[in-house]
This record gives sequence, structure tokens and C-alpha cells, in this order.
Amino acid sequence: MKDLIKKVPLPICGVALGTAALGNLLQSYSEGIRYLCGVIAGIFLLLFLLKMIFYWDSVKKDLENPIMASIAGTFSMALMLLSVYIKPWAGQAAFIIWIAAILLHLMLIIYFTARFICKLQMPKVFASYFIVYVGIVVASITAPAFKRTGVGTAAFWFGFAALIVLLVLVTIRYAKYKEVLEPAKPLICIYAAPASLCVAGYIQSVESKTYGFLIAMYILALILYIFALIKAVTYLKVPFYPSISAFTFPFVISAIASKQLMACLIKMGRPIPALRYIVLLQTVIAVVLVVYAIVRYLFFLLQEKS
Repeated sequence: MKDLIKKVPLPICGVALGTAALGNLLQSYSEGIRYLCGVIAGIFLLLFLLKMIFYWDSVKKDLENPIMASIAGTFSMALMLLSVYIKPWAGQAAFIIWIAAILLHLMLIIYFTARFICKLQMPKVFASYFIVYVGIVVASITAPAFKRTGVGTAAFWFGFAALIVLLVLVTIRYAKYKEVLEPAKPLICIYAAPASLCVAGYIQSVESKTYGFLIAMYILALILYIFALIKAVTYLKVPFYPSISAFTFPFVISAIASKQLMACLIKMGRPIPALRYIVLLQTVIAVVLVVYAIVRYLFFLLQEKS
């Protein structure tokens, strides 16, 4: 068991996040599937918690690397989502976990800014930087469950501002420094996440919505989604790297954003019928990619040392 825990990579938190989000996406189809996704996400997060307990020095060393430190944000993001899962049974404890997860993410923002942004090195900038700063918008998505939309609204505007800045910074990095080591290549799929996350966060927590602003965000999200999907297809056959966790949450949150936008526009009295087909297609793609990532992670964790 200890050998298995020792093998657990930090990016498994990204798979936990994507799986928990997938459960929410599929909730309208089956409550049972939602809870199955929640259990799988919880197990993955528990494995990483055990890694922190028994092999803290290894985790601490990972946090000195800008890629791993940025991916660490998926841990607090997954905690926010799972706190909503357990709310019907845990009540106040779920709220405490939600607040703790937000505070943990804010601590990561402070640490990451001091450690890596203040001493910025462009070749070390990756799409995973979106996780640190835009990832806080998961608080916007989960805030209504705890009746804290004020917190959600603040998180959205912070994340949206970060999205604009990072979109420029990260794009310049990839355009100027084209060489990326193979283990880090799948991270570019994270491009699909931030704008879609902002769309979902805006719908969930911002009370006074502007149609034009919402549509503009969604068009940006769709463009980035198509770009990331093309990249994901090209990297499906690479050897296993923990970075394939990037195949999960970005594509799930894109489907969630489309689904929530469809419902929101119907309420606004300005429905877009074509969204129904986009939602269906994105949902199928999200399921396939999450299952793909889970299976490859399980093979990696359970395979015997040669």
C-alpha cells in the first residue's frame, strides 16, 4: 500500500477535480452516476492526502517546481466541489471544508505570486498558471450551495481579471518559446478551462447579468475549447505522464458552461437552440476523456515495478 501511495503524483488532484465536475455535469442524467464520480474523486483526493502525510518531503519538493505548484491548485478546487457533494450529510462541516478550501487556494495564490510571478521567467510559464489565479472561480460555482453568492461574485471578478492578464502572458510564452518538453505538452489543454469556468461562475454567482458580456465570454470559451481539443487529440497516444490530468476538468467545465448558458438564456428569453447539440457533443467528449485519464492513471498506479 505504501508503494502505491508513494507513486501518487500531485496531478492526480486534477483528475479528482475533473471527475467531481463530471458528476455534476451528469447529474441531470443520473444521481447515481454523480455519486459514483464523487466517490472516485474522493478516493483520488484521499490518496494524495495520504501522500502528503507519509511523503511530505516529496510533495514539498514538487511545490518548488512552477508546474507542480500551479497544478496544486486543483486540490483546493476539488475540495470545493466535494464539499457540495457531502453537504446533504455533513451540513456545517461541509461549509467549513468549503471555506478552508478557498483559504487554501488564496494561500497558494500568495505563495505562487511571491515565488514565481515576482521572479517571472517566461520559459517556465505554462497554461497551468491559469489554475492558480482563475481556479478560484470554482468558489463562484459552489457559492450558491452555501448561500454565499457575495463570495462567489468577488471570486468571479478576480478570476476574470486574471483570465485576461494570463491569456496574454501564457499565449506570448507559447508563441515565443515553442519548445516544450513532452511531459508538459498536455498542459496546453488547460486553455479550455479558464473562460468556461468564468462563464459558469458568472451564471451561478453574479445576480445582474449582461447578455452581451455573457455571450462574448462564451465565444472566447468556445474558441479556446476547440484549440485545446485539437491539442488533446494529438497527445492521446503519448506515453503516460501525470500531466494527462489536463484532459479532464477543462473539457468537463466547458460542457458545464454550455449547459448552464443554455438554461440561463432560456430564462432570459433569448434561447439559442444550437446549444443543445453543443452540450451533447461536449458531454460525450468530456466523459470519454475523463474515463481515458482515470484508466491510464489506474494502470500507472497499479502496475508492478519491472
